[in-house]
Amino acid sequence: MKRVVLLLTILLALTGCKDEKKMEVDAISEEQPIVAEPGKTLKQSDGLIAIQGDFLYVESDNAAVFKTPTQMYGVVVDDKMNELKTLVASHKADQYTMVPVTLRVRLIENDVKNEWKQKIEIKEILKVSKPSPEDNDVIKLGSK
Repeated sequence: MKRVVLLLTILLALTGCKDEKKMEVDAISEEQPIVAEPGKTLKQSDGLIAIQGDFLYVESDNAAVFKTPTQMYGVVVDDKMNELKTLVASHKADQYTMVPVTLRVRLIENDVKNEWKQKIEIKEILKVSKPSPEDNDVIKLGSK
């Protein structure tokens, strides 16, 4: 009789431990990123790209441009662009200072003549940096 009780106790303890391990494995798997496409996370599969460059907004023209080392883009003027405008305002020395930023954007082909070939629509502001004085090559014309 003692053997049967001891055997049942051990059997219950072992089956109880198996459930705990299984729950731990489920908790660990929930922490891993959800994959939308093979090899990509959901954030990578949303059609947006991360891009780094210099941002300039000219208040008088109500126009914004984004310059990368290889290309320039027009910027769609919306709430996110206005949010970026306020973030870069503290870093601008004058209205033509270009401020380095890192953004997540959607590229838009532009068919309008006399405008940039591509525009960007800002979806997320990742980083705003202070401009380097050496990189700000502005030639000012005028009389003193």
